[in-house]
Amino acid sequence: MFRVAAKLLHVEADSLTPEATQQLLWPMIPERLRSQVDAAGGVDFSYHMEDGERFRCSVFRAGGGLHAAIRRVNPQVPNFEQLHLPKIYEQFTTDAHDGLIIICGVTGSGKSSTLAAMLQHINEHRQCNILTIEDPVEYAFHPKLSYFSQREIGIDVPDFPTALRSAVRQDPDVMMIGELRDRETILAGIQAAETGHLVFVTLHSADTMQAFARMMEFFDAKDHRFIRSSLAASLRAVAAQKLVPSIKPDTQRVPATEVLLNNSTVAERIREGRDEELPAVIAGASEEGMHDFNGSLYQLVKDDWIDPHVAEQYSLHPGALRSRLHGIEVKADTLIGKMHS
Repeated sequence: MFRVAAKLLHVEADSLTPEATQQLLWPMIPERLRSQVDAAGGVDFSYHMEDGERFRCSVFRAGGGLHAAIRRVNPQVPNFEQLHLPKIYEQFTTDAHDGLIIICGVTGSGKSSTLAAMLQHINEHRQCNILTIEDPVEYAFHPKLSYFSQREIGIDVPDFPTALRSAVRQDPDVMMIGELRDRETILAGIQAAETGHLVFVTLHSADTMQAFARMMEFFDAKDHRFIRSSLAASLRAVAAQKLVPSIKPDTQRVPATEVLLNNSTVAERIREGRDEELPAVIAGASEEGMHDFNGSLYQLVKDDWIDPHVAEQYSLHPGALRSRLHGIEVKADTLIGKMHS
């Protein structure tokens, strides 16, 4: 099957037998990782073809045979404009020279592409030594003003904690950690940000407010005050996103985004564990570039990127969005009436 713009499509061909699937998939798995298929039930890796095409692969055992999810990686690193990201992404990427930037979203929300655009922006505008730790490597960067060392888990280094223990000794100005998935990785990311490095990370979280609770889950309650204090001091921005179907024929999906920028008010809320107040802070700081999902969905409708009914389906607060969208509809009706008169 193929997944195209979030929809599963059947291939018009005979089904693969377990034997045929084994013959197709097994040679793709790097030899040094094959033992993990039996030991752990599956393995993630990147696959490179001779023509330069690259794929992100997850091969795993299911029903007594091998299954796989294989995703083609765009050989060209995207920029902010191509990803239809708001200008604030470029702004906080340009302004930040140290600290922590967190990109949130569920699986398949475009987090990796957004991170790639940020690193490429730095590559094109600043002289930096950039170290990435990924599982697996997705976009292959080519040095422009910056220099890259891309380390892949399972091939270049056994795991994230091992990679991060030596990372600061490898003289990076900028670090990218593919995913915050355990206590050691979160601590290492925060500590690197506190010691003058610019650190980009991804986190599985539906919105910016939930990002902090998600990180706290990895720590005992007695450690929460210390972690929150460190986050309040080192954080630069949290950006969450979800991909929404577009109504434009040349664009399948566009990102709806939520952006939280750290300032004295935000730092106080984080430090004191008052995460539930962050949505109100975002709503009251639009002039700084902060915005919530409803604000992003509203703008996407206004700019004719998405359908209003689709916007409501993706909204966390559809009633409030419906009220804002009604203003667009009223203005449109008024304009049409004037044209007819």
